[in-house]
Formats: sequence, structure tokens, C-alpha cells
Amino acid sequence: MTIPVLGLRISGERVGWRAAIIFTLCLQTFIHAKAAVADMWLALFVSTAHWSGLELLRDGLTNPEHRRANTEYRISIWWFTFYISLALGFLAKGPIAWVPLLTIASTIFYAPNVQLGRRFKFIRGLALMLAIIATWGIPALIQTHGEFLRIGIGRHVIGRSLGAMEGHGWNSLGGYLLLLPFYFVTVFVSFFPWSIKLPALLKRLWHQRDNIDRYLLSGIAIIFVIFSLIKTKLPHYTLPAFGLLALLLARHWPGGAALSCVPKGFRITNRRSLFGTIAVTTACVWFAIALVVPPMVARFFPAYQLLQVSRASLTPNMQFASVEFEEPSLVWYFRSRVKGFLTPLNKRRVTEFMNAPGPRFVVLPMPVAGSVFANAPQDWRFFTTSGFNIVKGKRVDLTLVLKPE
Repeated sequence: MTIPVLGLRISGERVGWRAAIIFTLCLQTFIHAKAAVADMWLALFVSTAHWSGLELLRDGLTNPEHRRANTEYRISIWWFTFYISLALGFLAKGPIAWVPLLTIASTIFYAPNVQLGRRFKFIRGLALMLAIIATWGIPALIQTHGEFLRIGIGRHVIGRSLGAMEGHGWNSLGGYLLLLPFYFVTVFVSFFPWSIKLPALLKRLWHQRDNIDRYLLSGIAIIFVIFSLIKTKLPHYTLPAFGLLALLLARHWPGGAALSCVPKGFRITNRRSLFGTIAVTTACVWFAIALVVPPMVARFFPAYQLLQVSRASLTPNMQFASVEFEEPSLVWYFRSRVKGFLTPLNKRRVTEFMNAPGPRFVVLPMPVAGSVFANAPQDWRFFTTSGFNIVKGKRVDLTLVLKPE
């Protein structure tokens, strides 16, 4: 409900519902809505932080003539919401959740007198944010013996920023420069079908925009620029910006625009009909794809094939792990049979995991399984399969090693 309510607050009910429909029906949201990943939580908390930040800035952005230099801004529910959202976003996906802080800071370029320090009380707010993070982060560090920091921040944040991981990007300077506009191109696929209106939207904003537009544009641009500079690239990384992009497009969609002047390139004969037609058609197409395509292509997924061959040996109380294969499909399929949670491992820890008490299994590449478990106990079971890893764009040979009760 974050997007429709924010749209309602800035431009009215119609804009709010249109923004919600735009975000819900864009291709990247459709793909990730079912995925067992934290990106949708990140999008939620980033959107909520931008919303609460805008509420704290509202009078300074919309009514500059009514600003008072000596206004005393009290801590409010929006202040708490802003910093709590930053904390929860960090716990969901890492430091990228702090992008709203940069969006807030960018207001000094177009609204220099908004008194950010008085409104946001940064020292107290950041202390609250860090305290919330520490409440979960410190026990996680203790329980994982530092692996939470080493893998969560070291590998998945610093590692992905400085190098192209798992083939998603190029490490060479030439390849890096060539991929700099990656997200500015893939947005036309990720934000489809609404991306067909982006050129006209940019044309309109180039000629006329207000401070609310600048606020939304800043949040979008910062996310796109940050991920453009990072070496590892995947189309869904910019998903946290799509809520703001949906609001911006809904705000300037003919018939619900915030500004009165509509350039010719943005006009249509039947404005309401076009939006409704796109929305209904897209919803029907996505619904049909969701019903028809997964059963057709599932047999090509290695995780699905492993589930089929090992189903009879699985029990609900099993723990499971993976080595060098952490695709969401592994969670989708196996969580339907077992109650344990997926534990990503490296080759050094897989033996320790399998020798722990209780029934369990691990999924790993076939060559790794052959070397690590060459002398496995007689009652352990081995299941092998081959399939296509869509994320990496290549075939994989996997083995499931299962230790029964």
C-alpha cells in the first residue's frame, strides 16, 4: 500500500492507484513477485523511506513562500518511519537501502532552504537506525562466527561492486565502460509495458517539473547511477527505483497529471482508455504466462528435476544446503517438501554440514560431489541431474547428496 498512499498524498487518489497498477504490472515486478528473494522487501522499505522523507520535506518543497527560518520541527511518526525503514531495508538487502539519505541530501540543489538538519535530526536518527540493525546484526555475527559480515557485506556488497560475479558483467576496463548504460537500456524491458511512455515522460519533465518531480527523479537517478558504477550487473538491481518511477509516470499520465501543460508528444485521444487497455491486457498476459509457462519449462530446471527424483526420500524435518548453486528455484521447489531453510555453503564447510546430527541433504555441482563425497557412508543417497540455469545462461550438472534419518 506504500505506492498508492504516497501517490494519493502527492497528487490525488487517481495518481495513487495508477502508480500502484503501473508498479504491479511491470515485467520486473511480475518476475520477482514470486521469487524467494529479498528484492521485493528492499523495494518496499526504500519506497517507505522515500515516502516518509517526502512527508518530512513536504512544506519545504511545495510551499517555499511559507517557510520560516526559525521553525522547530518535532520528531514525528514520519521521522521514526524514515529511520526504521532504512534499518529494515539494510537488514533485507544491505547498504543500498540507504539511498533515500542521498535523495534527501540532493534537495539542497533545488530547495536549499528546507533545513534538513532540523527536519531529520540526523544524529539521533542514524543512532536509532544503527541500534535496530545491531539488534539483529550482532546476534547474526555471533551465530555465524563472522560469516554474516564476510559474506553478506564482503562478498555480496564489496565483492559485487569491485568485480563481476558469476559472469554478470565484465571485469575488463573496456567491458566495464561498455556496460555503463546497461540499466538505462534494460529499463525498457524491465519496466515493460509502461516503458513505452518513458521517452514522452522525459520530454515533458525536461520542459516542466516541480520540486516533487525533482525529488522522485533524484531517487530514481541515484539508484540507476549507483548500480551503473557497480561491476556486477543484473536487470533487477534497479527494482527499488521502480516505485518512484511508477509514481512519476502516474503523476504525469494524461488525465492525472500534476502539471497543466501537456506537450503534444504525451497527448492521446482517449487517455483513460489507453491506460485501462494497457493495464487489462498486461494483467491478462501475465496471468496466462503464470499459469501456462511454469509447468512447461519446469522440466528444464535442474532444481525441479532434482526434486522429482529425490521426492520419495525427503522428509519435512530435513535441513538442506547448496554449494555454488543458490538459485531461487531451489527454495521454491524444495520448501514444498521440507521445513528447513536453505544454507549456502562453500566446499570447505559442506562436509561439516553433512556430518552434523539429523537428516539433511546438499545440492552441489557433480564434479564437486565426486571429490568431496568419494567415501560417503553406504546409507547416503545420491541423485544427479542436468538442466539449464537461466540466471547464468548455461547448462549445469548437479548432484543431491542425502543423509537419511
